[in-house]
Amino acid sequence: MSSPHFIVHDVADTVGVIVVEGVTAGMTLDGWVMENDSRLQILSKADIPLGHKIALSEIKSGDTILKYGHDIGKAVADIEAGGHAHVQNVKTKKW
Repeated sequence: MSSPHFIVHDVADTVGVIVVEGVTAGMTLDGWVMENDSRLQILSKADIPLGHKIALSEIKSGDTILKYGHDIGKAVADIEAGGHAHVQNVKTKKW
């Protein structure tokens, strides 16, 4: 099996982390879920830099974002499945 484009740590996560350079809109990405050693595919809807997050399914504004099995903040705008989840649409719940 090929190396993954993104990694998901926990099956409950709503985002994965891009682990390769050059992800562009329209690419079919392969992902690896570490918790249960499963694989998944998702169509990238945006160019997403190395280390940034990809939404695994549709995330609505106000939804909690889960990464590494932990609450990392909330969506402040809708994010489509395969979309770039980053500072433009994800904020901490502290402020």
